[in-house]
Amino acid sequence: MTDRYAVIGNPIGHSKSPLIHAEFARQTGQDMAYTAILAALDDFAETVRTFQAENGKGLNITVPFKQEAWQLATRLTDRAQLAEAVNTLKFEADGSILGDNTDGAGLTRDICDNHGISFADKRVLLMGAGGAARGVLLPLLQQKPAHLTIANRTAEKAVELARHFAPYGQVEGGDYARLAGHQFDIVINATSASLSDQLPPLPTGVFATGALAYDMMYGKGLTPFLQFAGDNGARLLADGLGMLVEQAAESFLLWRGIRPQTEPVIAQLKSC
Repeated sequence: MTDRYAVIGNPIGHSKSPLIHAEFARQTGQDMAYTAILAALDDFAETVRTFQAENGKGLNITVPFKQEAWQLATRLTDRAQLAEAVNTLKFEADGSILGDNTDGAGLTRDICDNHGISFADKRVLLMGAGGAARGVLLPLLQQKPAHLTIANRTAEKAVELARHFAPYGQVEGGDYARLAGHQFDIVINATSASLSDQLPPLPTGVFATGALAYDMMYGKGLTPFLQFAGDNGARLLADGLGMLVEQAAESFLLWRGIRPQTEPVIAQLKSC
């Protein structure tokens, strides 16, 4: 019997995850099907339980449900527990739900391996304090940047998040206004603003010479953040397509016990 997997989000029509996992399955000879599910904003838990009851094997979770998925899981990996956000669910034979977060591993693998950029001793700015940001903070700090700053429209959320992760590295949080006069070597957009063609209130002048601007979202052409970054001194621009493939490979490994090759899938998506 073909094993069923899916990605759940709202919105979800833009997702490339079904194509990615179909290619992973073909590449590794796995008998599985992977679809996309649009969940109502107030019906996430019921949508997950229905999929599980219909013999689904696992789910990827995207915005805005990652923290709800963390609450729904009955067991958590260490990285998901610390993040308090889950992007991967695995339904076990005993009915339990294992929650993991592969976002941070996907992000750092894409930036370090695919783009050849080290975080060591770099000044890093992470925009956003929601589930996407929570999922990548520990792996980012494990890369030993000189300092990591979290910026969020609601300063208190950024401050709380920085306090939560303070045992793992040099990190502080605040609002966007505090960024004026500061420069960063790597600027990462972990907000969902790009999904609605919006731009976070980022001051000009935050991009250091040779800076990387990285948007965790992806789409055709430059996102508003990447367009702004290119116009304001960032030398390298990257969207989240590589991260999407790399975190998907981590999820695939959890579900199927085999790691697929990511390079050909990234190349395939970029050529579409």
